[in-house]
Amino acid sequence: MKPKLAVWKFASCDGCQLSLLDCEDELLMVAEALEIAHFPEASRAVVAGPYDISLVEGSITTPHDLERIEAIRAQSTWVISIGACATAGGIQALRNFQAVEDFMRMVYARPEYIQTLSQSTAISEHIKVDFELRGCPINKNQLLELINALLNRRKPHLPSESVCHECKLRGTVCVMVSQGIPCLGPVTHAGCGAICPAYQRGCYGCFGPSDSPHPAALSQAFKSLGVSEAELVRLYRGFNSNAPAFREESLQHE
Repeated sequence: MKPKLAVWKFASCDGCQLSLLDCEDELLMVAEALEIAHFPEASRAVVAGPYDISLVEGSITTPHDLERIEAIRAQSTWVISIGACATAGGIQALRNFQAVEDFMRMVYARPEYIQTLSQSTAISEHIKVDFELRGCPINKNQLLELINALLNRRKPHLPSESVCHECKLRGTVCVMVSQGIPCLGPVTHAGCGAICPAYQRGCYGCFGPSDSPHPAALSQAFKSLGVSEAELVRLYRGFNSNAPAFREESLQHE
């Protein structure tokens, strides 16, 4: 029997799930090697678990989410969190820096009917996660590599360096050194292919902190470019605002 693949959604925009559908020709090979048993974004057909691989997109934001993610862990051999929401809480984790009740009063006419948690958190804060794929959205080639590695019982070949390494591979001149543009590339995990610097804009950290970031040093370099304290907070509070390295550094500049 083919191994079963399930894809689950929590608080997110669905972009990382669409990355799997964007595989196009490769998706046919995935379907040949795996039984796509649960994937509401692609099909209403559902095959009961347990599942060999569960891809989880989105952050935990409600009490019901807590129940669901624990049930998914219980019926999955491997759980892989995909994307910034699942690995760091996502853009919705900006709520973590304020009182969520204030947002509810501004957005909802009857906030008393809303059940939500005070924070938006990563999947790994609630269950054991076997692998994490970063990005907003994830890199589809990294997803294919990880699935291939799991099926063949080998270690996946995924990048661990920073975006600066990718700039060097592309031959892109550093936008921070040459143009004075603030860039999070030195502290951001590789995986996007350094798209933003290639188009003359600074990296904004969509793949989250690299394995060994040093944001305090980068912040000093930003200040030498004239970046204000308020702008430093904004730079670190993007798609991965609740990733520990970015969160702690942003708090230093409030």
